[in-house]
Amino acid sequence: MELTSEERAILAGERGEAQRRALEYQLEVGRFWGAKRFVPVTNVHMMGDIEVMGDGGLAWLKEEADLGARCQVATTTNARCIDFAHCDRLGQDAGEVAKERELIATLRRMDVVTTDTCINYQTVYQPHLGEHVAWGDTGTVIYANSVFGARSNFESGPAALAAALTGRTPEYGFHLDEKRKGTFAVELKARLDDLADWGAVGKLVGESHQDYFAVPVFHGFHRAPHADELKHLGAALASYGSMAMFHFVGVTPEAPATLPAEKMVIGEKEIESVYAGYKLGDGDARLVVFSGPQQSLLEMKKLAELFHGRKVQGSCFVTTNGAVLAQSRDLGYAQALEKAGVSILQGVCFYILQNLSLMRERNRWTNMVSNSAKIVNIIGAHRFNTILRRTADCVEVACSGILK
Repeated sequence: MELTSEERAILAGERGEAQRRALEYQLEVGRFWGAKRFVPVTNVHMMGDIEVMGDGGLAWLKEEADLGARCQVATTTNARCIDFAHCDRLGQDAGEVAKERELIATLRRMDVVTTDTCINYQTVYQPHLGEHVAWGDTGTVIYANSVFGARSNFESGPAALAAALTGRTPEYGFHLDEKRKGTFAVELKARLDDLADWGAVGKLVGESHQDYFAVPVFHGFHRAPHADELKHLGAALASYGSMAMFHFVGVTPEAPATLPAEKMVIGEKEIESVYAGYKLGDGDARLVVFSGPQQSLLEMKKLAELFHGRKVQGSCFVTTNGAVLAQSRDLGYAQALEKAGVSILQGVCFYILQNLSLMRERNRWTNMVSNSAKIVNIIGAHRFNTILRRTADCVEVACSGILK
């Protein structure tokens, strides 16, 4: 790889051992991917919770902090696995809770801003067209690449932290023009009136093109989708297809003028086939989840309206970040949800909750109903029977206790 004088100085240890180690690691990543050089990044978003990192990850972070590791660019964290206000009620392990606190404190020593959110692009930082960033969560990366026209690959936890310490990342993948071109076209003929419908599109497209470098070009839709619709579309594409970018003609900044030769069509029949494809299991309807990604303020408003005057039968969880929750309390949305019996978790995503499998067993949860196609897919390791339903239908299931 071609190195600048600054990068050679970092490798020589002139910026400290932590930066030297970070750049040495990045060189290995760059060589693996055939990168020719590094590109400066302006923002980093990293995954870092005790459920993902474990004892080894925590020990490594503490060692880096002791070596003087400090972020050179603004760095934020993805959702964590413990909401400290609810950990006792959820039966989470006290030892792991203590480790999560220690992990957060260690990140802060390195000047990481612990935002604990997977919707940083809606609430913290919105990169601009052509801006190079190093983001980790798949849903954040596909949104940055597609909707903002920023440039990022899926960065693992260590890779994102290395970028934070050095202020750069290897130039490969979606940092390069040639990888950002559309590879196939998707004509949208369905109405897509609900967030779950957009997730269903992501499932259909992702399952049919499971390729990191596949870039769908959506066209033919009768209106411009809003931010939460694009959020659920991107999260599902990344979950089912490992995709890191899409284009939407007339909406996203890099959408092509000419459609790719390969084409597929999604209409009402295809969307309904997604919903029909989920087995209802034993009919148990004790768990409904609105999470994965975390809820935006407008999603919180919609849920407050749907739950108004109703009561939850069983368990219903909503996850969001601290900023959205604070605004939701100011506006009364959180109180309306809690009055209905909804549990609001802050700073977490449901599928990475520490001890989730034990929670499932203890509460005798078998089915999990959600309007998020991503979580319906990704939570399978915890042995739930998952069911995707539209938002209002999820609320009906939560309040009636009847699975349909």
